[in-house]
Amino acid sequence: MLEKQISLVGVPFDAKSSFLTGPAEGPSAIRKELFSGASNLFSETGIDLDSVNGFKEVVDLKIENSEAGYLQIEREATRQLSDGAIPLFLGGDHSITYPLVKAVVESNRPTIIIHFDAHPDLYHEFEDDRYSHACPFARIMEDSLTDRLIQIGIRTANDHQRQQAEKFGVELYQLPEMPANLGLSSDDTVYISLDLDVFDPAFVPGISHHEPGGLSVRDVIGIIHNINAPIIGADVVELNPRRDLNGMTATVAAKMVKEIAGKMVAN
Repeated sequence: MLEKQISLVGVPFDAKSSFLTGPAEGPSAIRKELFSGASNLFSETGIDLDSVNGFKEVVDLKIENSEAGYLQIEREATRQLSDGAIPLFLGGDHSITYPLVKAVVESNRPTIIIHFDAHPDLYHEFEDDRYSHACPFARIMEDSLTDRLIQIGIRTANDHQRQQAEKFGVELYQLPEMPANLGLSSDDTVYISLDLDVFDPAFVPGISHHEPGGLSVRDVIGIIHNINAPIIGADVVELNPRRDLNGMTATVAAKMVKEIAGKMVAN
């Protein structure tokens, strides 16, 4: 039995999506591929999540997929975290990251958030909504929920979002620029937020916002494996099964879950 245990927590919510709905169906699609007989739970970190009983619990938050439901996310996530396991959340659209990080901060504040995405999600508001899936990191930085925000894979940063990044001191890596060294120490605590549209859509057709020129699966695995500080929480978001082809994107999401979970245990 592992000393560190992970709770795999679905957040079936997409009421803050600006273009297409469908990510609320993401948690079940990821779990289907994660526990499929077509693969196993071995992580490239060397951790076999199956043989060591790595997932303490596999549940969905009990929330409504509505505007009212958004206000339930932090409360229900906090309740789920009371057992002390490391949370790995499955989205859901990216709006969920703000209330999830707020819930994590109540027990263990991340000094660093590593955010993989095609978009900075730093809008002050989007379509008259300050809590849109285009805004979570503006809210996180306004509330000082972390000391450093590192954004990787960005390729849609308009003037407003670049100004926001400068205002909040965000370490913004716009492709083709990539971080040579994340500058982490063993004293840091890390939260990972991985939006699947960080990948080139050739790898992930099942997302709402196709943004060509993205990272490869191997690129992202390499960065995750180089994280040398404790990972205290993570989310994998924006899978849209309605657009997926033969479960390709869900399979990539499941792979990311395994590699992040492996590092949660190994670190």
